[in-house]
Amino acid sequence: MAFEDLKKEVSAIISKQALPTKDKLTEICEALRTTIPYYNWVGFYFANYETQTLHLETYVGEPTDHTVIPFGKGICGQVAVSNENFVVADVNAQDNYIACSITVKSEIVIPLFKDGKNIGQIDIDSDTPNAFNEEDERFLEWVNEQVETIL
Repeated sequence: MAFEDLKKEVSAIISKQALPTKDKLTEICEALRTTIPYYNWVGFYFANYETQTLHLETYVGEPTDHTVIPFGKGICGQVAVSNENFVVADVNAQDNYIACSITVKSEIVIPLFKDGKNIGQIDIDSDTPNAFNEEDERFLEWVNEQVETIL
């Protein structure tokens, strides 16, 4: 299964001592996007609690204008408030969705915790409707647990 192979690759990226954290995050995004065919855009947002905003740290995929997202706005902003995974089978059915591209059909956002605090999230867009399932959730939770160790 691709997720098992990806776990090895993510672990190898995390363990690269000389690589700066941002570069590790970019490599993780690239590994996920190139290995999972329905992961069309992969990025990490990090929270700024003073301004109540999320800031895009790194991503791979089509460029986006959404580099700063207010807490509560869009799927990412809702996860910043709820601290819970958010899987969207059909982005067009979401009232509070921020459209990044007309090709995006579904999205998954998994919060990233450090010392029990939601500090950010991994966000993945797919051009495939209803692309994500529980296996994706568990895998991305694992990815975020690995990322937590380098933050």
